[in-house]
Amino acid sequence: MTPAARLALMKRFVLLNEPGKATSSANPAGRPILRCQTPAVTTEMQIGGTELRDNIAFLPMELRNVTDAAGASVRQVTMGFVREDGEWKLLSLGLLLLDLPALEVEWDAAEADTNERGTIESLKAMAGAVESYRKKFSRLPESLANLGPPLHGSPNADAADLLDSDFATGLKNGYVYRYVIVGASNLGAPAKYQLAATPIHYGRTGQRSFFRDANGVLHGADHQGAIGNEADPKVE
Repeated sequence: MTPAARLALMKRFVLLNEPGKATSSANPAGRPILRCQTPAVTTEMQIGGTELRDNIAFLPMELRNVTDAAGASVRQVTMGFVREDGEWKLLSLGLLLLDLPALEVEWDAAEADTNERGTIESLKAMAGAVESYRKKFSRLPESLANLGPPLHGSPNADAADLLDSDFATGLKNGYVYRYVIVGASNLGAPAKYQLAATPIHYGRTGQRSFFRDANGVLHGADHQGAIGNEADPKVE
């Protein structure tokens, strides 16, 4: 599962009223311990050993408030997995059955849609940063790294502090970003460039590839994870 899909799954069990910070560790026996910390409370889930019976696996889990030293709030839950066609497909919690592959597809689709919307806005922000760089230094940046924050000192032509560090590395919103200068010169207003964004994991972190042509028009289409081009439909 993608990180977003795993998060969506765990939300079904944590039952907290507000978002929290998730961390993982292991107990002395090497069993996983998952924590979710919110301003109001921190819950801890300790996962026990798996019991296998033919095509069924039972996984015990203990859920508690970490401040409850006496264990008054401890809840014991046993989750059941059913193997079908060589894969663990169903998760049961009491009488509730969850089809994990189907949920993963649903969550991946939701994550991809969110990433695509974020990528469109990111490309606009990236283009704005390139134009700000051109205005300040009378030329185009050589790479996206030139738009990121400096490691030390004040912003300069090598690190103009126009984009955050994620943008500067070309990875954000589940997409890989590419920047290319078009033509032999990067000097002044006539110089042109292209931007492209492709999903890191096609079908999971995104479906469409996006391409901003040298005239500033944004295009988007499904290229099976490959780079788009100016023949793709325009994106408003």
